[in-house]
Amino acid sequence: MDSASLLHHLRDDLSAFRVCLDGDLSVPIEHCGEWMLHDLAEHLGSSNLWAAAAVTEHHGDHPATSAPRDPADLAQWFEEATKTLLQALDADPASPAWTFHPPHTVGFWQRRRALEALVHRWDAENAQGATRPLDPVLAGEGVAEVFDTIAPRQVVRGRAHPPERALRLEATDLGVSWTYGPGTPVATLSGAAEQLLLLLWGRMPTTHDGFNWRGDRQAGLDILAGTLMP
Repeated sequence: MDSASLLHHLRDDLSAFRVCLDGDLSVPIEHCGEWMLHDLAEHLGSSNLWAAAAVTEHHGDHPATSAPRDPADLAQWFEEATKTLLQALDADPASPAWTFHPPHTVGFWQRRRALEALVHRWDAENAQGATRPLDPVLAGEGVAEVFDTIAPRQVVRGRAHPPERALRLEATDLGVSWTYGPGTPVATLSGAAEQLLLLLWGRMPTTHDGFNWRGDRQAGLDILAGTLMP
């Protein structure tokens, strides 16, 4: 996706997340351990500030920021963090920036933050019982990011083992596929891009009705069983 599209989605999903903060901040976030909505807001807002510093200050040492407990103060804090991030990312995507994985550019963060906001917007809406669909093209970008950025980082950090065999994922609504692992894929998992992304992020089970398996399903499940996401 191009820079303008990523920034458009980033603004939209951060705005939608902000609306969720007008609800019950103690509602549990289903797929984030013991987090409540307040904790998720703190995570997203603080990591937005961290990413902004990576762009403007060219380092990854920005300290984590605690969010206010008062609901009104939290909403204002989140809005200010969003503004800081959007200002930092309103730049040539080829401009240099500190990143934890190549490419070391502003474009890396435009993509990374758009995808982080997409999934956590879904988390917040899911906690409140009304999720909007994920944009399929952006969701496909998210599937690609898992395989080209996040999973390799997990391997480097010792949190996951490199796959010994390959799995292919097919997005039926995009006509796009991705292969993770070496050699000829032992299995193919197909489904809508939204479903595939939510599966990789641990938000959807492999048994979901929207998925179709071909080949050695168990071998494919073994590949997915690794810790692909933090």
